[in-house]
Amino acid sequence: MARCLLLSPVAVLVLGAVLVAASDVLELGDSDFDSTASQQETMLVEFFAPWCGHCQKLAPEYEAAATRLRGVVALAKVDCTANSETCARFGVNGYPTLKIFRNGDESSAYDGPRSADGIVSHMKQQAGPSSVELKTVEDLDRLIHSFDASVVGFFSDAGSAQLAEFLKAAAVLRESYRFAHTSTPELLHRNQIQGEAVVLFRPPHLNSKFEDSSVRYTEAISTSSLRRFIKENIFGMCPHLTNENKEQLMGRDLLTVFFDVDYLRNPKGSNYWRNRVMKVASRFSVVEEFSCNFVFVCVVLDYYLFLTDALILEALTFNCYKMSEFGLGAADGELPVVTLRTVAGETHTAMQEEFTRDGKALERFLEDYFARKLKRYMKSEPVPENNDGPVKVVVAETFDEIVNDDSKDVLIEFYAPWCGHCKNLEPKYNELGEKLANDPNIVIAKMDATANDVPPNYDVQGFPALYFVPKGSKESPKRYEASLLGGREVSDFINYLKREATSTPVLTPGKEDL
Repeated sequence: MARCLLLSPVAVLVLGAVLVAASDVLELGDSDFDSTASQQETMLVEFFAPWCGHCQKLAPEYEAAATRLRGVVALAKVDCTANSETCARFGVNGYPTLKIFRNGDESSAYDGPRSADGIVSHMKQQAGPSSVELKTVEDLDRLIHSFDASVVGFFSDAGSAQLAEFLKAAAVLRESYRFAHTSTPELLHRNQIQGEAVVLFRPPHLNSKFEDSSVRYTEAISTSSLRRFIKENIFGMCPHLTNENKEQLMGRDLLTVFFDVDYLRNPKGSNYWRNRVMKVASRFSVVEEFSCNFVFVCVVLDYYLFLTDALILEALTFNCYKMSEFGLGAADGELPVVTLRTVAGETHTAMQEEFTRDGKALERFLEDYFARKLKRYMKSEPVPENNDGPVKVVVAETFDEIVNDDSKDVLIEFYAPWCGHCKNLEPKYNELGEKLANDPNIVIAKMDATANDVPPNYDVQGFPALYFVPKGSKESPKRYEASLLGGREVSDFINYLKREATSTPVLTPGKEDL
């Protein structure tokens, strides 16, 4: 017979205490944060609010990561609704905020993944010293035979002033790069170091006859100069884009070569196409007119063509990137596909000619790029055959014609077909369009932002996103913030246009006004 187990209040309290104690996440507050943090060599802290949905989503991942990292790195959390002093001291103004602390001092913001696996992987890299001491040849070999680049400092002795500066730089840069150091004479001799130097070793699987496998830094060490040296050299001519380095690469101008990359099971095949890309890159790097700034380790274009930072050639698997961004479907052949995208957006296109094994097609593509002959690919829906409705339908191809018409004020909604908020707004937005249908100076418009390229001066990260684009200021659209401007009712929009429009809105009375 089933029974119900009745617990006394004391038993319930005891059981509750056991359940709380089972958590591997330290709960800290104003009274004990400093004392506890100072005892931890490395600690990840989540500053949260109990009502925050993102915090609630993170909680089970954070808890699982804390259990797996027990004894390696401490994970803690601070409830900012109950411990405002601590949260204010560390500049917390949003939830969740995650920060890394070392021996009680704030070290850096945590910018890694927020899954349990990602947190564990990221924080394991943070544990221990920022630079590993190498004592034997085997230590160095183990370090550099990795899928990641390694930065190794070679110093005359353990008391070197340059070693002290190197360790300071490593502490600051450890989240992005791997550091090690040595003063073992055998290692200095083996690497032909006379005096002191820092050497960046590129991953062995990317070694190629077209570039050096290591690069030497011989300046006086400072954090800023070492950071610059690593950033300019770590990727080489043709890096392999991965989940780990994509954030560093995606902020640059990219010429991307898509092909089947698998360095675990087919390193030789992966490098077959990469070497052909690098052969072309090496030819361009020695062209006299480009030699000052046009180098494929970091092709600085501000000297020759554009005010941008770098053009990076990268080899990339099809699964890592949205080829549809360039109007391309999934590849069905063995030949690579090439795309080129600049951060500023003036170039965004794919190589139309089939990739050739001798690299000539890629050469012609790059020559056209520098001659400014490439046409930008624009993702656009077809131009509507009929656009006489109260809300004008805008597609990428008609954006300039409608929105950038300098004789009109334009209110434009960027929407997604699946967005519930957009669907709720639609009847109100249509009513607004009807009320302003006879206004010769104001256009109410909308564009499907999932099917059309959005111009770079519009920040569309959620839906619906509304912008007011007045006459004479087409390059500086104003975002309509519903939370600040009253809402998204028809009357809210009309009141807004009465304030912002360059001409007084001409309203068509509705039936209820007659």
